[in-house]
Amino acid sequence: MVANDNDATKQIFSRCLLNCLHVGLWRCYIRFISKGNENKGVEGRDETKKAFEFMLYHIGTDIASGPLWMEYISFLKSLLATTVQEESQRMTNVRKAYQKAILIPTHHVEQLWKDYENFENSVSRALAKGLLAEYQQKYISARAVYRERKKLCDEIDGNKLAVPPTGSLKEEQQCSAWRRLLAFEKGNPQRIDSASSGKRVAFTYEQCLMYLYHYPDIWYDYATWHVGNGSVDSAIKVFQRALKALPDSEVLRYAYAELEECRGGIQGSKKIYENLLRNSSTATALGYIQFLRFIRRTEGVEAARCTQCFRSRAQEIHA
Repeated sequence: MVANDNDATKQIFSRCLLNCLHVGLWRCYIRFISKGNENKGVEGRDETKKAFEFMLYHIGTDIASGPLWMEYISFLKSLLATTVQEESQRMTNVRKAYQKAILIPTHHVEQLWKDYENFENSVSRALAKGLLAEYQQKYISARAVYRERKKLCDEIDGNKLAVPPTGSLKEEQQCSAWRRLLAFEKGNPQRIDSASSGKRVAFTYEQCLMYLYHYPDIWYDYATWHVGNGSVDSAIKVFQRALKALPDSEVLRYAYAELEECRGGIQGSKKIYENLLRNSSTATALGYIQFLRFIRRTEGVEAARCTQCFRSRAQEIHA
């Protein structure tokens, strides 16, 4: 960005944005987009607005996302309106942005509420009374949840690198801290709708994996959480990502194979077992036992009992 190499900057953002849910990086992204569109008129403003919405969709529930919402609201306020209809639309967009922002437990939730009060009173004191009364309890709930959320987030070391676990006390403490935060989000303390609550939980898992990338139990918990919420396809995607991160994890492969089998993907499950047994580091006795049990369930008892069949399968796999 300093060298004004926009193409290289865009390539970097395209590679890392969705893999790094960090407020600092996304603020850098939105400033890059805003600067590139500032002299492009209406088209540039539309592109910037889309970039803000894209950013808030992906990271707008972060506890530190308050400044992102503030920047978005300031951007909406700055848009020129040349007709009464455009002015009405601009004010509606600002109001909607405030009403979304004050429902999220962020460090800036109190300031956003004060700004929202000032905004509504500047538009119409008569209308402000009803609108503020409607959202005040929702804001109070968000503020209360923020205080509990902050206590849990303060226990997490945001500077920790994603390295394989060594069993140190600090690593165990960080893992426990993330688990407490995940349990908190799963409990839906704010009593928001299930879709919004699920999005927060998934976001927390994604952030957790930025630090605990090499922990198979976190990947497993994430996938099983998706299954519990009826999203098997999402669970499959999590297992696929997990095995790219931890290709030698037997537990993840067994769990993935079982999920495929449960949803009727027999051939997919069989392929997972075969790949497991082709890998010398995962071709254990337990692996063969699990494979035999799978064959018995899917192809019958006789096939599993057939010693010659088992030997030929093992030879074929290791060929």
